[in-house]
Amino acid sequence: MRNTELKPLHVSTKGKLSKMINSNNLSSGIVSGLLAATGPPVIILQAAANGNFSNEQTILWMFSVYFFGGLFSIILPIYYRMPIVGAHSITGVAFLATMTGQFSYQQLVGSYLISSLIILLVGLLGLFSKLMKYVPKEIISAMMAGIITSYVVRLIVSVQNLPLIGGVALLVFLLFSKWKWRIPPVIAAVFAAFIMLLVTNGIGSAGASMPFVIPTIQLPEFSWLSILAISVPLSLLILSNDAAPGIGALGQNNYHPPINRIITVSGIFSLITNFFGGQSANVAGMMSAICSGKDSGPREKRYVGAVLSGVLLMCFGIFAWLIVPFIQSLPKDFVSLLAGLALFGVLGTSLNLSFSQPKMVLSVTFTFVIALSNITIFYISSPVWALAGGALIANFIERKQELQVKEG
Repeated sequence: MRNTELKPLHVSTKGKLSKMINSNNLSSGIVSGLLAATGPPVIILQAAANGNFSNEQTILWMFSVYFFGGLFSIILPIYYRMPIVGAHSITGVAFLATMTGQFSYQQLVGSYLISSLIILLVGLLGLFSKLMKYVPKEIISAMMAGIITSYVVRLIVSVQNLPLIGGVALLVFLLFSKWKWRIPPVIAAVFAAFIMLLVTNGIGSAGASMPFVIPTIQLPEFSWLSILAISVPLSLLILSNDAAPGIGALGQNNYHPPINRIITVSGIFSLITNFFGGQSANVAGMMSAICSGKDSGPREKRYVGAVLSGVLLMCFGIFAWLIVPFIQSLPKDFVSLLAGLALFGVLGTSLNLSFSQPKMVLSVTFTFVIALSNITIFYISSPVWALAGGALIANFIERKQELQVKEG
């Protein structure tokens, strides 16, 4: 990926931001915001429940990732006049759902901070391309696929337990995937699931009401084990599954994004988010692709969609104290259904990328199986072993075999 550091692209707008809004960038901004607000919150709550978080800690997590992710999505697009959409990492949350029960809340916050510092240093030192060379994106995607496979499997179990709701949602997901409409299949499926839940069972009250939570600084605690088990994999996931696709989408749509600056700012915003209990606030892959595409209207106005997406995310974060108890009141199988739908596309994309290189089949397969095993050895969980094993095989077995073939 070519690193082109540019000055902000100040396109002459001759008017207020409101005059730049049109039906195309407006719809893209709404779709982008809904994509981040439909499935991922369910996974956050599952991860928080696995770690026995208090209601206040859960609300702060939800607030911080959406509020600061939305702020990222407002500041950078306006400054660079590019649709650089910000959010948080759904793959990072799915990974953390396997880790929150193994460390204290303070240790988790500490590991988030180290992860953000790694991302910040990668941006400042311009190490993005070099890092992706030593830990191939295929290996990282295989690890991600192994982590989230269980979520997608539970989707099928939820369809069995809720046949009408799950069946309709899955059918809508498949139909929207087939017809390639502008609305992402996951958004259509989630809305269909809620409509069917309302029609069949009804949506009850939001359970125990929660008071408004004033954001407060969360104190971290550092340990070498949490840094190894969480910080390193989390930073790699954000860089490979969020930053790389997001920056790549901008390049494919004839923008010249300042790669190192975007990654640096992702590290800065993530650091701020960490102090309020969230794991990251970074450039978003799929959402940037939505807002930078041709369907978003004239190129010089597409950045407005990213800004609108950011406004929606900030509002979502502000009302986290209402959203958390609502999600907690939903049936367990319904929550599993939403989580599976949110990660179904991520699993498919991860598997496709993982096995895209025939010469890496051995390393990718080992990585996927180890991550799927959910083992813990010497207090280190399967994602770390998967990354280490896959990277070693890729660099010291497959790469050497490739060099031997070339020399022969």
